[in-house]
Amino acid sequence: MRTVRTLATAALAGAALLGLVAPAALADSPSASADPNDDTASTAGPTEAGTTFRTAARFLPGQQATAQAATGDYLYWVFPADTGQRPTVNATVTLPDAALRHGSATWRIDVYDGLRRRQPCMYGTQSRAAAKETATVQLTCVLRPVRASADGWSNDPLPGSYYVRLTAGALPDEDLGQPFTARLGVSTVDKGGAYATDGSLAAPLVPGATTADQAEADEEAGRPSAVEAAAPEDGWSSGWWSDRWLWTAAGGILAALAGIGGYKLTRGAGRPSRVPPAA
Repeated sequence: MRTVRTLATAALAGAALLGLVAPAALADSPSASADPNDDTASTAGPTEAGTTFRTAARFLPGQQATAQAATGDYLYWVFPADTGQRPTVNATVTLPDAALRHGSATWRIDVYDGLRRRQPCMYGTQSRAAAKETATVQLTCVLRPVRASADGWSNDPLPGSYYVRLTAGALPDEDLGQPFTARLGVSTVDKGGAYATDGSLAAPLVPGATTADQAEADEEAGRPSAVEAAAPEDGWSSGWWSDRWLWTAAGGILAALAGIGGYKLTRGAGRPSRVPPAA
């Protein structure tokens, strides 16, 4: 009976421990949301866009960036993405009046990391053809979760700056130069230890990031480094912590409890009292 109580206690302790750990590891909790169609869920972002990588307008996940430009222009924005996050880029393009247009056009968003490598979308409509009568175009790109580190030959997304480029193509020449309005937002989902790695970068991939000596010089001069200036609202994570540590600790405790329970079941009751000591 005592053995049954011991095993029951061990099982309850293990279940309680997993109950504390599981929500952190399994839940895809959104850390910031910015649906371009929901004006109440977003805060104000930049009202202009850059025309090159170097002049990209910076905004944070949860903000809404807007811009007015001419059809045919390349528009650029940049936002930070940290380890364990899965960014989703949403764009809404408001087109000129249909009476002013001469045919259909194809609108597209592309996302590049801090090394200017184009990042593929897991899913979403990153390119859409707009008929002459279409008033607005919705574009979406769900990126892969950001990893703390990766092999040099891989194209895995890494923490740092991410550039979004919006442009139109396959349109009549007569429609070039017509005004349009763009709204852009980014939401992130924390994926946790499921995509964690054992290593981490020396510094996030952001434009202007240089050597440790330059970062020290910036600190001594009282000015923020390029890495600090491009950081998310709550700063960059260290990259070494993930909820895999919780699962590892929980697994170790459950293994110890299982070992104790197995010993209790197999050790027996010892020497029977009726057997003489010298036997």
